Amino acid sequence: MTASSGNRATGHDPLRPSGAPLRVLHLHSTFHAGGKERRSVALINAFGNSVMHSIVSSEDGALSAGRDIDKAIRVEYPRYFPPLAGRFGIGRMKAMARAMRGFDLILTYNWGAMDAVMAHSLFGPQMKLAPLVHHEDGFNADEAVKLKRRRNWFRRIALARAAALVVPSRALEQVAYGAWQQPKARVQRIPNGIDTAAYGTKARADALPRVIKRKGESWVGTLAGLRPVKNLTRLVRAFEHLPPHWHLVIVGEGPEREAILAEAVRLEIGHRVHLAGFVADPAKIIGLFDLFALSSDSEQAPLSVIEAMAAGLAVASPAVGDVTEMVAPENRRYITPPGDDAALGAALADLAADADLRARIGAANQLRARAEFDLAAMARHYGQVYAAAMGQAAFP
Repeated sequence: MTASSGNRATGHDPLRPSGAPLRVLHLHSTFHAGGKERRSVALINAFGNSVMHSIVSSEDGALSAGRDIDKAIRVEYPRYFPPLAGRFGIGRMKAMARAMRGFDLILTYNWGAMDAVMAHSLFGPQMKLAPLVHHEDGFNADEAVKLKRRRNWFRRIALARAAALVVPSRALEQVAYGAWQQPKARVQRIPNGIDTAAYGTKARADALPRVIKRKGESWVGTLAGLRPVKNLTRLVRAFEHLPPHWHLVIVGEGPEREAILAEAVRLEIGHRVHLAGFVADPAKIIGLFDLFALSSDSEQAPLSVIEAMAAGLAVASPAVGDVTEMVAPENRRYITPPGDDAALGAALADLAADADLRARIGAANQLRARAEFDLAAMARHYGQVYAAAMGQAAFP
């Protein structure tokens, strides 16, 4: 597993000394910097140094999100934890449950940690484990169109003893009630939030390390992991017919890099499509964009859309997850039917052709982001859910 900067916990002690830090265990399938990881880091920073965090990444070495955790906060990356993925077996479940001892709260994230949720459900009472709160943020390409019956069944059983199930969108809330058959008292919908005050400033032309914005250029930008579910080749095709002074800038890293470049070359627009790589702080670069676009097959309440709104940008996107509801009413006509490449291209073309329209929509989006999607409100809501799970008045 991952390299350790702390000692193995030995057992849950409900009589934690007064003043001792709360010990929280985070179980991630990966802790590379993506949407859920960035939200987790934002909450860790918001809760301050009265909490000690143990963060497990099932993917060996996938810990890049941890670079943004405040240095004053106590964090360890224990290597003792059993693999989160593997063949189901009672021995493996029991080993995972034993590794969860010694904490005050256990936080699990997405399908990749569901085996740990099952282990907690099976052995939590016997081993007197801390309460568990599970977080679901959406689906990869293998469930973007249709949910897998076996996974629905597994979730129903595994979540039986969870103190709460947190989802960011109305769409996922309905999945939790329906396909996963979760009681309403367990499901908590908390919209994603960001530090909206950090956005909306103009960025330097050379703020991106790999791409410089030149005079006379306009940029369609997106923030996305280069993964199949983001369908960035669709965005390349939708962008194809924009005028020559428009460039497409994709900020993120991932396995689809070569496929995206190949599509741009095939369409003979490779010189106008730029893969800018990973950026730790999107607030410092998103001001370079003139228009924001999303092209995913599946989303719930994407942080990138909230960031674009906070930066005062108009958004073109398929109507995935809660995107239509998230953007300002003025923007909603540019949220297109899922899977319709032509409609997404037309939305981009309309917005690209009218700077005044983009400005009006961007201003409305910015007001909505500040009112509805600020980090402070999100952190308060998460704190309430975590406190209730632990039977406390407040968290931390």
